[in-house]
Amino acid sequence: MTSPDRPAPLRRATATGGFTLIETIVVLAILGFALVLVIGYRPPWSKRLDIDTAAAALAAELRLVRSEAIAANRAVGFELDLANHRYRPGAAAPRSFPPGLSIELLMVSGERQGETGGAIRFHPDGSSTGGRIVLADWTRRVAVGVDWLTGRVRIADVR
Repeated sequence: MTSPDRPAPLRRATATGGFTLIETIVVLAILGFALVLVIGYRPPWSKRLDIDTAAAALAAELRLVRSEAIAANRAVGFELDLANHRYRPGAAAPRSFPPGLSIELLMVSGERQGETGGAIRFHPDGSSTGGRIVLADWTRRVAVGVDWLTGRVRIADVR
């Protein structure tokens, strides 16, 4: 017990919570490094992926036009405009090919539309006029072919 005349003994002050300056700097450095990684991340991109994606999208549009012809019981065309680098599936709005791809078109002469265009027509029974669209970049050539008898659409590498 202490008397009122006598002061209480001095106690040493201790930290009971919080972070030291070094801990704070380390955490901020780790967060900054993580932020640099997240901001600097770009998905892997390659020309191969670009041409494969374009061929798959083109094949899907051709299959959709074939389905439309069967469902509507009328002939539906898939028009290609090579001069403007575009195509129009059926009555839909024109779509553009990805830039950097060259396009070749092989089809029956009756479906040619001038020097740089043409159409692949699908009939109500699923057959078509047939044709082949070749997409090429500086390393690869991929063909999207349409069989005239069955209207089947295939994608294949061209050597």
